[in-house]
Amino acid sequence: MTTKTETSAALDVAIDPGMGSVGQIAADVERSGFGGMFLGETCHDPLLLLAAASQTTSTLRLGTSIYVAFARSPMVTAIAANDVQALSAGRLTLGLGSQIKPHITRRFSMPWSQPAARMREYVLALRAIWSSWENSVPLRFEGEFYTHNLMTPMFDPGPNPYGNPPVIVAGVGEHMTRVAGEVADGLLVHSFVTKRYLQEVLLPNVEGALAAAGRSRAQFEVIVSPMFATGSTDEEVAEAREFVRGQIAFYGSTPAYRGVLDLHGWAGLHEDLYRLSKQGDWAQMPLMVSDEVVDEFAVSAPVERAAAEVDRRWGPVADRISVTAATDAALSAWRDAPKFYGGRSQSDK
Repeated sequence: MTTKTETSAALDVAIDPGMGSVGQIAADVERSGFGGMFLGETCHDPLLLLAAASQTTSTLRLGTSIYVAFARSPMVTAIAANDVQALSAGRLTLGLGSQIKPHITRRFSMPWSQPAARMREYVLALRAIWSSWENSVPLRFEGEFYTHNLMTPMFDPGPNPYGNPPVIVAGVGEHMTRVAGEVADGLLVHSFVTKRYLQEVLLPNVEGALAAAGRSRAQFEVIVSPMFATGSTDEEVAEAREFVRGQIAFYGSTPAYRGVLDLHGWAGLHEDLYRLSKQGDWAQMPLMVSDEVVDEFAVSAPVERAAAEVDRRWGPVADRISVTAATDAALSAWRDAPKFYGGRSQSDK
């Protein structure tokens, strides 16, 4: 397996802000020295919020982690991403994820099938649409899942002065990570991952796909958003560990993620968690997760030590690292992290 250059990965922050505060939060994140800010899609549209954030920042990289691809036509995503790329003067990273079948079919009322193959085609469709605008050529994309063959001058925005945004694909399984290596500009690694699983399973998949496609690892980004148990006191760290224990229990009960536990010899843990989830016994599930498991998944320390530990653990295998701040208090706790992390300004990365 090839390795990245011996420099610290860029340090970003992943947040989930309220509608009215994103511009101010983004400005604060930029002033704190983070390299980027990534927004997930839960209760809000992350591209809409990033459009607002682009107006209060000038250097901060703006990304989605994730934008739910299968909830939208590739054309809808292509238009929205193109607009945010222009508004931000070329600072957008479009992170796409598949979500899971119940959400796509029951929450979004959209079709679901062959997620890895569908994601591969989705990325190719985006590139075909953008190429049509950039090069003034007819739009002719004919796929198994998506067809785009109409683009009249009224609906063609023309070339984006800042080029097209990089597209990264989120994945935890072998098939989706292979798709990332084949057609995307990077891999957004799910938080339910260990360093060993990344090194032994995901990166070899990516690098094999890159090699088969004749692409270079140097032009491909691996972005991780690991779990953290941190705070300003030992009591806060201990409380955060229990929250992380619950996260591990939730993800570990999902069959699609069991490969991570299997690699470490914890297949029985998945079976127990899955059984309890089917019984609806959510309170019992975290009790099944040992401290050994928590330590394997999470960086657990006060913020000033956590920043250095995440660099030590994840820096050698990642190009960018996102720390998670789901609340204003969490963001405040992480604000000084860039001072303790790596050896150079994050905005330089």
